[in-house]
Amino acid sequence: MPDRHGPYRNQRFLLEIDGIAIAGFSTANIPENSTEVIEYREGNDPPTPQKLWSLNNFGNITLEKGTTDDSIALFEWRKLVEQGKLGEARRSIAIVVLDEEGNAGPRFECKNAWVRQYDAPDLDASGSDVAIESIEIAHEGMERTA
Repeated sequence: MPDRHGPYRNQRFLLEIDGIAIAGFSTANIPENSTEVIEYREGNDPPTPQKLWSLNNFGNITLEKGTTDDSIALFEWRKLVEQGKLGEARRSIAIVVLDEEGNAGPRFECKNAWVRQYDAPDLDASGSDVAIESIEIAHEGMERTA
């Protein structure tokens, strides 16, 4: 077992959709999680407003990976949204950070996730780069576990 006294490295992770490991990605941007602040003051309060909480905001997740034959599943997930089938498209997902031995570490679980945007790879016959595609996932809440 690796020494867990230090932080996890950020280069090993995977995506689970509905509890099934679907794909590895080269990058995953886990979004911010914030709460809006409303300032309020009544006339007889001290001259400093109270700070009250309001709506919780969860940013979108962006994932990038090399294009493979398996990538069609992600594109088909996006097609459900294009067809107006958002109820079918909503999934539970998790981004799982792996330790040095490939064991699951911290999990970032999101509920009611769906693909907001799919970007096909840029193709260039004069280069030797990997064809990279990306997806942006909207969701309605994130929880960190483990």
